[in-house]
Amino acid sequence: MYKNRFTLALGLLVVASMVLAACAPAAPAQPAEPVVVTQEVVVTEVVEVEREAFTTPHPILSDLKVRQALSYCTNKADLIKSVYVTLDEAQQASLIMNTNIPTDHWAYAGDANITIYPFDAEKGKALLDEAGWTLAEGADFRTNANGDELSMQFTTTSATFRQTWAAVWEQQMADCGVRVVRLHAPASWWFGDTTGLARRDFTLGAFAWVGEADPGGQTLYACDQIPSPANGWEGQNYMGWCNETASAAIKNANNTLARDDRIKHYQDFQAQFTTDIPSIPLFNRTEALATTAGLTGFAPTPGEPYYTYNVYDWELPGSDTIVMGFPQEPASLFVLVEDAYVANVAYSLIRPLLETSLNYDFQPNLIKEVPTIESGSTSNNDVEITEGSKVVDANGDVVDLAAGVTLINAAGETVEYTGGPVTMKQLVSTFELVDGLTWEDGTPVSQADLELGFKIDCDPESGATSFILCDKTEGVEFNGTSWTYTWLPGNQDPLYFNSGLLSIYPAHVLGDVPAAEWATNPLVAETPLAYGPYKIVEWVKGEKIVYTANEFWVGPAPKTPNIVIQIITPESQEALLLGGEIDTLASEAIVSPTETLAAAAAEGKITLYVQPSATWEHIDLALFLR
Repeated sequence: MYKNRFTLALGLLVVASMVLAACAPAAPAQPAEPVVVTQEVVVTEVVEVEREAFTTPHPILSDLKVRQALSYCTNKADLIKSVYVTLDEAQQASLIMNTNIPTDHWAYAGDANITIYPFDAEKGKALLDEAGWTLAEGADFRTNANGDELSMQFTTTSATFRQTWAAVWEQQMADCGVRVVRLHAPASWWFGDTTGLARRDFTLGAFAWVGEADPGGQTLYACDQIPSPANGWEGQNYMGWCNETASAAIKNANNTLARDDRIKHYQDFQAQFTTDIPSIPLFNRTEALATTAGLTGFAPTPGEPYYTYNVYDWELPGSDTIVMGFPQEPASLFVLVEDAYVANVAYSLIRPLLETSLNYDFQPNLIKEVPTIESGSTSNNDVEITEGSKVVDANGDVVDLAAGVTLINAAGETVEYTGGPVTMKQLVSTFELVDGLTWEDGTPVSQADLELGFKIDCDPESGATSFILCDKTEGVEFNGTSWTYTWLPGNQDPLYFNSGLLSIYPAHVLGDVPAAEWATNPLVAETPLAYGPYKIVEWVKGEKIVYTANEFWVGPAPKTPNIVIQIITPESQEALLLGGEIDTLASEAIVSPTETLAAAAAEGKITLYVQPSATWEHIDLALFLR
């Protein structure tokens, strides 16, 4: 299945990569450099989490009163002020998140329908007292009746802006008597395929989800999306949160075409989310990008997370090379399992998305049209099914139809199945690639490449983060470079025209490689064959990734022959941009314009772009221990 673009965030915009994105075995984690920490704690060895069950409630965070207290002790306004110093107070306040959905989004539940936790340290302290964590006279941190200190490790990336707001949050927690031990880990570990988040190896963990045109969220919050050894670490519900009402609501919100119904389901979900507090929403991100003066064609657009969507139009007069500054290096370019935002940006240069989402709407990119019902390329058919058929039930789960199953029939009625034939809705979409798409070695993209994409993305051995889309698929019929995607009866995915996209892999190169070996194959993880505007010619680990124009690219010829992703440090990034050594600093590098960048822009030395973003920063709470 084409990678869900609601991916993990790493470093800065994702930031820094969700984009989920993202959202899972990919290439082996890069050797970890010593982890930057605040109390002289240094980690020099990355160890894969043992394959054990997560069944023991966390001794601290399993208590709702403690989770409520952490929320009340969090002053989100001050966190925002620490990283958005150039925004005025009203602008800063507008970024505060109350749930997993921005307050100005159509799916936001409304303040009256959720539990809001305004900053109230005294209320937080009172809740901690009630939970048995008291502050002895003269003590700085709370203890329980056994004398155990209220202390928890807090893991996040080493990005400068995260170090900034994390230090403020650490002090806020200390003011409530909670010791937070910060661990600023390399992104390659935190977002690695067998480490960090992917193995739920944290107590308190901060990162960002890449917001998009649609809230999605099923892989993040449904009960059956909790990664564990038993399910091969599938899913992105890293908290281990299972609320049956919330799980049903998030599934239903993603299984109907009626927006009014979706709004109601999202409202129900947010009510449960804010009651249980498996995660503390903090703030929306603004997206800030900067380029050297004179760079043309660079056009970041709200709604489209990958600012490289038109990289072939970038041009710097007098130069045949554009250097992009990345403060974090991708661990792998096998983006099916590598959720880092930087990985997706690097990958987009060689394999662009088949659809874009400029201004929060979808446009065809490497397909001829977006196959909507309105365009005629998708039909929502009435089909008759019988007992034993695989369907999506009224809760959004894939089940075998049997007596007692609750389903939604073709008339839109929620009914209990009692036997015999029943009519349900079934989505069928036809996608078609643009003509002439060709691999960098001159081999035309073929039906075999699409078939391989579907096979690998739905193979449990590939290590994909989630198989929700695969599980809801009845079948895919291929016809050259077009394919007809048939969903299971009852699946009414509102993003069917995006979810039915397929990955494209070179069958003539990788067709005989077992799925379990893809993550460690250099032709997958390090130098994937390109069909996009650029191809990779060199990757010097820890230093740079070098691209050159792909002569077989079907789109507009790149205006700049060479692109280099230079791996830099957060501390040096502004000086490198202002000194002309790099040409772009984007959302994986800066969260908000600093006074230095703002002054340079005013002087005409650089061009600064600031736009709203649905990407949001949050702290996940581990509800269970291994």
